[in-house]
Amino acid sequence: MWRDSLRLQIFCLLMAVLAIVVLVHNFFQLEHLDDDTLSGSNWITEDNVQNPMSQTTKTTRKPYCGYKQQTLSKREQAEQESLLAAIQWPNPHNGKIAFPQSTDPSQSDFMIVKPHGFFKVGDQLEVLVRMRDFQGKPKQYGGDYLQARIHSPLLKAGATGRIIDCHNGLYKVFFTLLWPGEVKVSVSLVHPSEAIQVLLRLREERPDRVYFKSTFKSGRYSETTECNVCLPGDLPVCNFTDLHTGEPWFCYKPRKLSCASRISHAKGGYQKGLLTQEESLFFQSEVNIKRPILSSGPDSVIVKPKAFTDPSSTDRAEDSTVSPSGYYYEDEWRSRTDWIHHFNKSEDITKCLQGKVIHLFGDSTIRQWFEYLTAIVPDLVEFNLGSPKNVGPFLSVDLKHNILLKFRCHGPPIRFTTVFSSELRYIANELNGIVGGRNTVIAITIWSHFSTFPVEVYIQRLRNIRRSIIQLLDRSPKTLIVIRTANVQELGPEVSLFNSDWYSFQLDSIMRKMFSGIAVHFVDAWEMSLAHYLPHNLHPEEIIVKNQIDAFLSYVCPLQI
Repeated sequence: MWRDSLRLQIFCLLMAVLAIVVLVHNFFQLEHLDDDTLSGSNWITEDNVQNPMSQTTKTTRKPYCGYKQQTLSKREQAEQESLLAAIQWPNPHNGKIAFPQSTDPSQSDFMIVKPHGFFKVGDQLEVLVRMRDFQGKPKQYGGDYLQARIHSPLLKAGATGRIIDCHNGLYKVFFTLLWPGEVKVSVSLVHPSEAIQVLLRLREERPDRVYFKSTFKSGRYSETTECNVCLPGDLPVCNFTDLHTGEPWFCYKPRKLSCASRISHAKGGYQKGLLTQEESLFFQSEVNIKRPILSSGPDSVIVKPKAFTDPSSTDRAEDSTVSPSGYYYEDEWRSRTDWIHHFNKSEDITKCLQGKVIHLFGDSTIRQWFEYLTAIVPDLVEFNLGSPKNVGPFLSVDLKHNILLKFRCHGPPIRFTTVFSSELRYIANELNGIVGGRNTVIAITIWSHFSTFPVEVYIQRLRNIRRSIIQLLDRSPKTLIVIRTANVQELGPEVSLFNSDWYSFQLDSIMRKMFSGIAVHFVDAWEMSLAHYLPHNLHPEEIIVKNQIDAFLSYVCPLQI
């Protein structure tokens, strides 16, 4: 009997020890979780908000991307499909094309339809562009990415054109003639259609071609790991998906430190060797990237003034989506849809901004607005927050006139040098924390840092921002919100793979569609940079920034007509 009792006691003791071992193992697993799945419930949707139990998880990503984990409502799904259809780009019918059969801008040309006709201000000018390959043969398909403008150098005047792809190697460009005098036509090939197919492939297959990193630190010990929206492989990761917006972000878990020890975010670098030898031929600076296409005949027309018309209304358009949205004349931007007041005196800017709180959210292109205003408004003084140079957040104060100006960069992906983890904020969340009102002004731009990702990532980000804007305007209808669009930039073979104007153009098209129909205003930085005579630059020169600020301030302090 006592032997049976002893056996029972030993059995119970072994079971207790086993239970303790299992419990300890489970705690270890929670700290060093390396499960092979990521629950869809960790992704926050509009109708289903759930918080992940841990910042650390391991994920099967073959392929894996945050945007593929979204749960969309029927309305959101329909909108996304409509947006993707709107930016669908033509592709060559014969699949892979050899370089000699690709578009050669030096052998292509354009011609003005009716170059000797009678033109007056307000008329349409039509231009026909004919593309040929490097063998001099006419192209039989479309898909080339062109940029076109009219300009009068002596008048410092310029405007963009509307391009129509005929899908047969021919393109029509329509310009609205908006000022009198000699008006010249310029057309450029940004990328041949064959290069666009490469850019499409990279966007879908290589979202990791720009990579990021975070530093984790405890005491004197630190580790740095790679981060991104998408992370390949099955290594343990830290899940930094935003709990409020569901914006995905992951870092590989450090070997010895916890996920909670993250202190900073930074750009890691750019992947090399993305192209085959044949593909690299489609990206040559002096051959087929932003190369001019010459005219086969006259490249200018004479435009007569419009007789017996009120000068103030000759260039006005009722449609807010009119093309072009504006034009330069004597180096000043004239909008065709809104009245622009040119703030040429610093005291006029001070008077406009007096009593205002101005929030600037986005990337370095809207940081230029912060720098411009801080430099030009005499009593606006930057308060040193100890922020990293060019990163922020930044703050300027004019105590005399009660002006507060703030800049904050958007949340990841962001290719800045180093951003403290505590300063990584999503625009949607920041908007949710703003009370708003008649003295609150908000300007937003977000585009450049999303060019390497599938478009769905960008759509999700804009959807969250739009939702927060609508909620803000619902509780504070007098809040002013301005959207700064994308702009063109200088391109070379490497930059084209990461920040091509074509990528920016596609994102800009989506942004305009998603923010149309709500009470926001646009500063058309795209046309302002493309229509100007200065070389293209990711960070436009001061005269262009000045015109952007004039447009922005004209919404803050509209002219009384």
